[in-house]
Amino acid sequence: MRETAILRIHCPDQRGIVAKVTDFIHRHNGNVLYLDQHTDRSEERFFMRVEWDMEAFGIAEEALKEVIAAEIAEPMEMTWSLKFSHQVPRMAIFVSRASHCLYDLLARYSAGELNVDIPLIISNHKDLEHVARQFNLLFYHIPVTKDNKVEVEKEQLKLLKEKSVDFIVLARYMQILSSSFNDLYPNRIINIHHSFLPAFAGAKPYHAAHSRGVKLIGATGHYVTSDLDAGPIIEQDVIKISHHDTVKSLVQKGKDIEKIVLSRAVQAHIDRKTLVYKNKTIIFD
Repeated sequence: MRETAILRIHCPDQRGIVAKVTDFIHRHNGNVLYLDQHTDRSEERFFMRVEWDMEAFGIAEEALKEVIAAEIAEPMEMTWSLKFSHQVPRMAIFVSRASHCLYDLLARYSAGELNVDIPLIISNHKDLEHVARQFNLLFYHIPVTKDNKVEVEKEQLKLLKEKSVDFIVLARYMQILSSSFNDLYPNRIINIHHSFLPAFAGAKPYHAAHSRGVKLIGATGHYVTSDLDAGPIIEQDVIKISHHDTVKSLVQKGKDIEKIVLSRAVQAHIDRKTLVYKNKTIIFD
């Protein structure tokens, strides 16, 4: 696989953005491999992701950010980020007792589908420690009570820093992270939840949905913000159900769709195909 550079930008919509970016790449002997763009007319905002081959590119990686800033980003008032394909992100997984999302992520990781490193798994229960052992991953049990949440987050953050974690996946982690914790990882904490919120909140949403005769169930994968379950959405999907379904089959179908949606959201983040503006996420093809 050849080394590539990935540039994501958003800026005020204006004439010539694509031409200037691609001309910059061409002038420095780069070959564009991928380009996707979107203009939000209501916001008058332009979004783009462009990826190019670095093999013969005329600017060294360590100098590229400075040159991009001077030649295109600052003149066009861009908000931007630059990553390279060799920079494999480091993903921490937070779990509680439910195993379905954890198993799915680790199976995909083990099969080489997720181009990440997983330096640790953190849980407030010991139930899934054996899963981490199956995949030869470090597991940290940090119990949470109503009285020790501040201390727990300090310990968690210390571990994340020690392991140089880039982003976090809440794979059915049944604890609410504080705003101060979230602020340290903006648009770098991914959560999954079922689609019954807010209609069927509480401990038994599937029972409530079954008694109501719902016809669709789904899941939402999103970035975590201080506004619980209302962060920028990365991925969503649904499954049809019928009167033949029992509470048990609803729960199983709910787990299936949660696994699929979470894995898609994580994949989009790993591939650097997400771009957040305000509380909306642009997902590039």
